[in-house]
Amino acid sequence: MQRVTLYVKTGCPWCNEVEAVLQRYGISYDRVDVLRNSEAYRRMKAISGQSRAPTMEWGDEVLADFGADELEIFLRDKDLS
Repeated sequence: MQRVTLYVKTGCPWCNEVEAVLQRYGISYDRVDVLRNSEAYRRMKAISGQSRAPTMEWGDEVLADFGADELEIFLRDKDLS
């Protein structure tokens, strides 16, 4: 499986929903809070072109500013749902 990094912001309801979906499917990921890590915030902006969370880096793919529904579609396209 590809390495997964999830960039989140503390208190973000969409981030919480996305984490719940990843956990439900048993997908392990590195959780990075961009409000506590300025280097990660810069990385998130560089790979996504924006500053909104959640943003997910899945191997060489980036899913930015998305919710649980978009993640479900992404996982289905990868035959993981």
